[in-house]
Amino acid sequence: RDPGSRVRDIAAHCLLTERAVQKIIADLETGGYLAHTRVGRSNRYEIPSGTALRHPADAGPTVADLLALLTIDQEASEPAES
Repeated sequence: RDPGSRVRDIAAHCLLTERAVQKIIADLETGGYLAHTRVGRSNRYEIPSGTALRHPADAGPTVADLLALLTIDQEASEPAES
């Protein structure tokens, strides 16, 4: 949701160590699922458009399609603001 999230913030939110998050980010970048650009002293993360899911059984939908479904599901489960 926040392309400018710090590794520290992602780790805290996911209950992982910063080192584990760094490794996951590196693996996603190696696989072509994530890209980053340097903005000052920070990184800005982006999912390249059209990135396909890796498994042949999942051919068709893209990573962006999957994330859109997860975002819709998460928004539906969040309590409405008063």
